[in-house]
Amino acid sequence: MTNQEYLHLADDCLARVARWLEAFDPDEVDYSTTDGMVSIEFPDRRRFVLNRQSGNNQIWFAAGVSAWHYNWDPARATWLDDKRGVDLYLQLAEVVAEKIGRAVPAI
Repeated sequence: MTNQEYLHLADDCLARVARWLEAFDPDEVDYSTTDGMVSIEFPDRRRFVLNRQSGNNQIWFAAGVSAWHYNWDPARATWLDDKRGVDLYLQLAEVVAEKIGRAVPAI
């Protein structure tokens, strides 16, 4: 994958996550974006961070003491965890649901 292809895919991913986060009540889950990063913020001041790692052509997600690295899988057209092969969007929804204590809509 070229750097330009990676950046396009990574930016699409971050935009998709930001659109998903818009549906949450900001008193429950808030977020902010900067170039290449989405920061997910909670009332207890905890923060989860999703960002692109251009040097590795990956997306990284940090949530508390856990962190995951995702590679683009063209066959499945999604980002998959480099250790267990879990879909980024499924993992993100699961972790946010666990944090806020309720089911959340899929991304």
